[in-house]
Amino acid sequence: MTWLIVLGLIVLAVLGAPLFALLGAVALIGFHNAGQEGIAVAVEFYRLGDMPALIAIPLFTLAGYLLAESKTPQRLVRLTNALVGWLPGGLAIVAVCACTLFTAFTGATGVTIIALGAVLYPALLQAHYGEKFSLGLLTASGSLGLLLVPSMPLILYGVVAQQFQTTPPVSIDALFRAGVLPCLLMVVMLGAYSAWHVRHVPRPPRAGADELLAATKDAAWEIPLPFVILIGIYSGKLAASEAAAATALYVLVVTVLIRREIRIGDLPRVIRHAMVLVGGILMILGFSLALTNWLIDAEVPDKLFEFLRTHIPQDQPFLFLLALNVFLLVFGMLLEGFPAIILLVPLVLPVAVKYGIDPVHLGIIFLANLQLGIFLPPLGINLYIASARFRQPVMTLVRASVPFFLIMLAATLVITYWPALSLWLAR
Repeated sequence: MTWLIVLGLIVLAVLGAPLFALLGAVALIGFHNAGQEGIAVAVEFYRLGDMPALIAIPLFTLAGYLLAESKTPQRLVRLTNALVGWLPGGLAIVAVCACTLFTAFTGATGVTIIALGAVLYPALLQAHYGEKFSLGLLTASGSLGLLLVPSMPLILYGVVAQQFQTTPPVSIDALFRAGVLPCLLMVVMLGAYSAWHVRHVPRPPRAGADELLAATKDAAWEIPLPFVILIGIYSGKLAASEAAAATALYVLVVTVLIRREIRIGDLPRVIRHAMVLVGGILMILGFSLALTNWLIDAEVPDKLFEFLRTHIPQDQPFLFLLALNVFLLVFGMLLEGFPAIILLVPLVLPVAVKYGIDPVHLGIIFLANLQLGIFLPPLGINLYIASARFRQPVMTLVRASVPFFLIMLAATLVITYWPALSLWLAR
């Protein structure tokens, strides 16, 4: 009977059944087989209301949607171009920095490719950077920013990881601090490669004082936003939820009342789109927490650890991390960011802790691999989004993305095997 149920769930998954329904079904079946009532699943949704960090998800999501609907992407590109566009590979560095910041605020890599691709792709071609290079750069850069505050995947990882009460504990603030240097490493490596690759392309003249002043004035309302969040969280003055509330209010006032780029009549539509995403996340998260409790009760992580220990000795975390990277790359390709976090963290985290991996460091490893998997052929979702946006065959994008993938893979290995890079600010 159990095998029939499993087969039925696999068939439903293949046919496109919603993820929350599959998670809920597995949790209900698991608790039923364990002799517990289904109310255990409903209790997890009640517990969501007791999580202070959870309020950050809808607030940061709303802020990201408001920024995406406004002309912030164009102002962001103009400002970064005025600052660093004159450097070797300057426009490529602009693209990397702009995509990183935009993805951090929206939490959606596909939105970054769609929103910024329209601005950056023609500009890169006009600057003679080459079509193949430009396509690969934008496809890869679209996933940057998942490690940077106020990234939604970082918050989600923290919410799920807190259910295990690990030692040392996992806090959202610690994750925000831990992601800064690894994200900076990826940005620097991609920027350095870009500068080397286009070293023979004539550089544009340095932006004059008038253009720099005009670009700064144009983005005057956006410039303080990341600094307020970073300083508030890293100094300990603001919790993640407080920073989210301040961000959402600030963006709402600027985009609707000051700049008036979003009409009040359009506000319900933007809020509805944002909250549909939030509702989906909360549905998945509630069932995921129920599934996590069942996995713990059934000692699934312990059994998984015992299985791994027979093949990877506990005193060799190096091999475990190598296997973990491969595992996360594959599932990062098959699953989008949110489902991958919700499905895999309950299985991976308890095992990783027993191998001596810091849970905050694990979160950075987790998201660094997801950044790669999301444009890993043949199923990485960003390849198909970029294919639709730039009207190019998927295989063209695959070939164009190879050097950028290898650079980000090298950065991910550095992040994996150099824990201090993540933990220096976090701990």
